[in-house]
Amino acid sequence: MELRRVSTGRLPATLEHVSGKTAALQAGAAPSSEVVVSRYLSRPGRRALVAADLADLHGPASGVVELPLRLFWSLPGHQFDLDDPDMLRWYYQTVLREASRAGDLTAYLDAATLFRLWPDLDLPKGVRRAWEEQHPALRVSAAAA
Repeated sequence: MELRRVSTGRLPATLEHVSGKTAALQAGAAPSSEVVVSRYLSRPGRRALVAADLADLHGPASGVVELPLRLFWSLPGHQFDLDDPDMLRWYYQTVLREASRAGDLTAYLDAATLFRLWPDLDLPKGVRRAWEEQHPALRVSAAAA
C-alpha cells in the first residue's frame, strides 16, 4: 500500500496517511503521532485508522475512563471501568472501531494492553486486517493464542 505523508492543514479526500502534526493536534494528542488511513473499512462508510507506530499508544490501562460522545454514545456517562476485563475488551473494541482522529488512538489505547487483548478482541474484519497489516506482530500474537 502506498502511503503519503501530509503535513499541511489541508488534507486531500483520498488521503492514505495522516501526519499526527495535523490530525492529532485537532484531537489534542502529541504532535509526533501518525496514523494510517487504511483501505479497509471499520464499518460502512468509515475507513479504519491505524497507529503508524505502536510506541505512540500511551492511553490508560486501568481505572475508569470516559470516552467522548463521538467514540461512544450508547452508555450513560460514557464511562468504562478498565479494571473489569469485559469492559476493558469492550472499550478497546470501541476505540479501534470508532477512532476518527490520530488522538483517539494515542490518547485511549495502550500498546502493551492492546497486544495482550488482541487475540480476544471481537473486531470488524477490516479493522483487524488493517492493524495486522500495519503491525504484523499483532497477527503473530493472535496466532499464538
